[in-house]
Amino acid sequence: MPSALVVGYDPQAIPGVDADALRAALDAELARFAAQGIDAAMTLIVFDESAESTLIASLTSRPWDVVVVGGGIRKAEQLLPLFEQVVNLIRRHAPQAAIAFNTSGGDSVEAAQRWL
Repeated sequence: MPSALVVGYDPQAIPGVDADALRAALDAELARFAAQGIDAAMTLIVFDESAESTLIASLTSRPWDVVVVGGGIRKAEQLLPLFEQVVNLIRRHAPQAAIAFNTSGGDSVEAAQRWL
């Protein structure tokens, strides 16, 4: 069974966002992975000193076929250093994994499938 790790920005850390609704949408996306026969997990990070260790733990927990980096990390200009850190940690700690990018939390499955 192919595997995918989705890396996103923790909705609890986004001011003015309904974190519970966003988390429910992310959980629904994980269910879509399962329906497509893809073993998926999600790691949510924030832009602080915990990001690196949290992501490394997820990247090294098993061999991933693809890592999907969410738009919440990529699209916010102030998070550019975090985006760079994420890409470089993937290269370093999961070199066998393809790297994919979604456009929203609702198309992570399609992003992963491009590389599976």
